[in-house]
Amino acid sequence: MAQAFDVVVIGAGPGGYIAAIRAAQLGFRTAAIEGWRNAKGELALGGTCLNVGCIPSKALLASSEEYEKAQHLDAHGISVSGVKIDIAKMQSRKDAIVAKMTRGVEYLFKKNKVAWLQGFGRFTGRSADGYTLEVAGVGEAQSISAKHVIVATGSSVRPLPGVTIDNEAICDNVGALAFPAVPKRLGVIGAGVIGLELGSVWRRLGSEVTILEALPNFLGACDDAVSKEAWKQFTKQGLDIKLGVKIGKVSAKKSGVTVEYTDDKGAAQKLECDKLVVSIGRVPNTEGLGCDAIGLALDPRGFIEVDEHCRTALPNLYAIGDVVRGPMLAHKAEDEGVMAAELIAGQKPHIDYACIPWVIYTNPEIAWVGMSEQQAKAKGVVVKTGQFPFSVNGRALGLDEPVGFVKVVADAATDRVLGVHIVHARASDIIQEAVTTMEFAGASEDIARIVHGHPTLSEVVKEAALAVDKRSLNM
Repeated sequence: MAQAFDVVVIGAGPGGYIAAIRAAQLGFRTAAIEGWRNAKGELALGGTCLNVGCIPSKALLASSEEYEKAQHLDAHGISVSGVKIDIAKMQSRKDAIVAKMTRGVEYLFKKNKVAWLQGFGRFTGRSADGYTLEVAGVGEAQSISAKHVIVATGSSVRPLPGVTIDNEAICDNVGALAFPAVPKRLGVIGAGVIGLELGSVWRRLGSEVTILEALPNFLGACDDAVSKEAWKQFTKQGLDIKLGVKIGKVSAKKSGVTVEYTDDKGAAQKLECDKLVVSIGRVPNTEGLGCDAIGLALDPRGFIEVDEHCRTALPNLYAIGDVVRGPMLAHKAEDEGVMAAELIAGQKPHIDYACIPWVIYTNPEIAWVGMSEQQAKAKGVVVKTGQFPFSVNGRALGLDEPVGFVKVVADAATDRVLGVHIVHARASDIIQEAVTTMEFAGASEDIARIVHGHPTLSEVVKEAALAVDKRSLNM
């Protein structure tokens, strides 16, 4: 007889495992379906983010930053010589962090009595009582039923037509996180979040990095002031970023990889590199989900259509994270997972999608929330802005992190904060004050009037808010 559950979550990445835990906390008999295997062939929870995405990339970013810092400590009166890299040890540290995190999710499942159904799930039918699913791919296939289902199957790397990823010479994020040695020449196709972060890691460790981007503008989703500053800093560091290119033939040989492309002036060019990373975006994992078996329609891009509360058109069926509209961000998926579970319980949760922060973990980091100045103006909103640099902030100078700024975009009529944009080594942490302010519909005056500790990096947020009214105090 098939096992019956109140809630079944398909996928145990950040959105899925959080949804399952919250559903279990609310008293539902809950199961999560996951068949991910790590590089050792072991079953693991956590999906792309914990295994080959957010967590391992941040571990390598930190290691590469420490290596680079160790070579530039003269200003602190510290002399260091003979700095060496042990890539194997660096990778081992990364793998240990990943293992700790994924085991932590497994512990949380046991603590909250979430059943881990090992394998991959697909719908086989639906009735008035709910849905039937098959779990297969690990051991003997089994059938289960659920009154409520939350789809959290995540996303996969968008393929580049005509290019085969072997994660040896031509890699996606999985291969780029596992290089056993520093490639002398690294090519990256795509100047988005993944391309910039991974390019930064290996550039700091010694690679000559060339990034090829199809779009004519750099970081077009960012505020113009941010994209200009980011371009200045990244190119100064040594990233060779070429915009407006058209990729042609990609050839892999024993000697390396050759990328033929056309530059922004229409001239034929060729990039020779030892390793190539393809990072041109991601696509939703909906293939093989069995949507046809239950009449669940997908949009032309393969996403599951949902409303503002992640409800599909079918009863008791939700979809969250990378398989639905909106940014492909782990924290967005997590909050959607909580929302879906609480809606099933009859609660009334809500997510303000205008208040979801974005972060690029380069150095300096880039973080923003809400609208850019250009987006606001395009919508016909009259704005006023304030910007303040870290170069005159005592804490930033003491940390030897003076690069970057905070920019506040506010409604000219109401002073309500519409967006905040940050370039700085600690931007990912500083942005949260802005998120909280916007969540409570705060004004730039609210930030300006709040007492900020001294000396802290957060004082720059206050000064930027003061600058909205042209009354910054330290510049």
